[in-house]
Order: sequence, then structure tokens, then C-alpha cells
Amino acid sequence: MAELQQVRVQEAVDSMVKSLERENIRKMQGLMFRCSASCCEDSQASMQQVHQCIERCHVPLAQAQALVTNELEKFQDRLARCTMHCNDKAKDSIDAGSKELQVKRQLDSCVTKCVDDHMHLIPTMTKKMKESLISIGK
Repeated sequence: MAELQQVRVQEAVDSMVKSLERENIRKMQGLMFRCSASCCEDSQASMQQVHQCIERCHVPLAQAQALVTNELEKFQDRLARCTMHCNDKAKDSIDAGSKELQVKRQLDSCVTKCVDDHMHLIPTMTKKMKESLISIGK
């Protein structure tokens, strides 16, 4: 049961990341490469100036990648905390003498609720990241 829930979350997150990459990150990569190429066209610039120019071109993309990584880590941490709470409740039930099958059902139900709750967060998280990526790209 837990594996099925893990697959559900993973597919939803993968879909979100692909959408962000296609609609936002890819455009930023194109801008970064075109910007870097224009740095190299300045024949009057020193090697250090060209290098600094290229570094500046890379900043927005690096910020975008850091933003996505940070948001995904926060999401993953929240989901992990929720499932840890489920595990703690299951362990407490076992310690209190509950039957294993009953505890397994309780655990599965709790984990499913965690996943459902976190799946509902994905659209808002996606919207927030897209807005942030657009502002970085400006």
C-alpha cells in the first residue's frame, strides 16, 4: 500500500517538474546560453571580463534551480514528517496491544491521508514556483 502511495506522489512531482522545465527552465537556459555567447563576441574584453560576463549570465538559471530544489526538499520533508507520525501512531498501537492487521490498516489509512493532503498542495506549490521563476527570469 505504501509503495502505491509513493508512486502516486512521485508521478505527480515528476509531472510538475517536467512542466516547470518545459515552460520556464528551458527558456531560462536558452537566455543563459545566448547571453553567454554574446559575452564571447566582445573582442575587446579581457579573459576575466568574459568570464565574469558568463558568470552573470548563469545567475538566473542557478537561482531558478536552487528555488525548485528547495521547494521540493520542503515538500518531501513535510510528507516525511507526516508519514513518520503515522509510523509513530502504529508503533504506539502495537505497544498498546492492538492486532497487527488492524494496525496495518490504520497505518495504510494514515499514509494515504498524508499523500492525499500533500497531493492537494502540489498545484499551489507549482503556481508559487512558476511565479517565482517568472520573476527571476525578468
